[in-house]
Amino acid sequence: MKSSANNGRRPVLIDGCRIPFMRANTEYRDQTSYDLGRLAIKALLEKTSIEKKEVDRVIMGTVISSLQTSNVARESALGAGLPDHIPAYTVTLACISSNQAITNAADLIQSGQADIVIAGGTESMSDIPIRYRKKFRDKLIASQKYKGPLDYLKFLKGLRFRDLLPEIPSVSEFSTGRTMGQDCDRLAARLGVTREEQDQYALRSHLAAAKAAEDGLFDGEIVPVRVPPKFENISTDNGPRADSTLEKLQKLNPAFVKPYGTLTAANSSFLTDGAAAVLLMSEERAMALGYKPKAAITAYAYTAQDPKDELLLGPAYSTPKVLDQTGMGLKDIRVFEFHEAFAAQIVANLKCLNSDQFAKENLGKEEKVGEIPMDEFNTLGGSLSLGHPFGATGARLVTTAANRLIREDGQFALVASCAAGAVGNAIIMERLN
Repeated sequence: MKSSANNGRRPVLIDGCRIPFMRANTEYRDQTSYDLGRLAIKALLEKTSIEKKEVDRVIMGTVISSLQTSNVARESALGAGLPDHIPAYTVTLACISSNQAITNAADLIQSGQADIVIAGGTESMSDIPIRYRKKFRDKLIASQKYKGPLDYLKFLKGLRFRDLLPEIPSVSEFSTGRTMGQDCDRLAARLGVTREEQDQYALRSHLAAAKAAEDGLFDGEIVPVRVPPKFENISTDNGPRADSTLEKLQKLNPAFVKPYGTLTAANSSFLTDGAAAVLLMSEERAMALGYKPKAAITAYAYTAQDPKDELLLGPAYSTPKVLDQTGMGLKDIRVFEFHEAFAAQIVANLKCLNSDQFAKENLGKEEKVGEIPMDEFNTLGGSLSLGHPFGATGARLVTTAANRLIREDGQFALVASCAAGAVGNAIIMERLN
């Protein structure tokens, strides 16, 4: 996507919202990704007052899919009350699944395939699918052909006790066998990201998120919900720790590489339940319907690197790629919103972007991309504090970036994220007056 103004069909963001992000196995413990996605879409419909029949497509991201709702976008759309004639599909691209949903929506609009699209994502880490081991699954499938009681006597033949144990999903990379935390510890060691740098950044994220919530800066983004069985009003994220101190963070033990690693539970993002959605339109259609768009999707880029050594460096690659597409530099960006998988990952990407050596050896450039001003970077906290529902974070980032552009009187925003598989994404948005 070189330019979103091609053919006069510029994709624009009308608005976005999310339900509060909750730590896994807390307030949303009894909810599925379908439940959360339905709530987010319904909240967006109410917030924007869009006529349901006007929506052309629904695209939602998710990572850990349930067999019961494998196309969770379709089920969530129907559950939110959208007409059954509206196509909906689900995308999966690890931590940038809703980024993919949003850029897919932008492409549909720019190409003329759609005028109005709801995009976002949903994730429930409290309701992950747990299956039986392969040998036991084979037995269950074979049992469907049993015809009499004697056949069932063969069921346990050849099975061991361990074959009956559940197979819990692993968060390790398929290609390397290592968890993302282990890889990030290796990255931190290789690039010289210290434990102190990580703890300081994690503290910054938590305190910034807590202050933003206290100042009401999320009031326009978070929609309160009530969920069974208690139906109590849930209106704020439960991730930010306003009482965090550097002393408390420094006391925590390594979480992934013991005993010498530098990543801890506090400077790593936590398992989160949540959902978010945005409403995108063609600029022409928005004007015709009387909407005032907040921002335009100007350009986006995807990158992929070596998952063995560069798993979490997506932003360091996707940022220069999207800047090159537009002929812009970091100095042209007023708002930066990066996904915080780990504090070490953020610090590492910022170091790489500001490194001549990285630019020459990895990007084929003579000069570094540059230094990002921290007073413009993730000023309301990020995934470390607000939480990271895998399939929904991108929609949160895009919504926050658009609102910050308006609040801070900026013109361009950059959203960038890393994802499992060493994939990266960057999106440039332009404020519309």
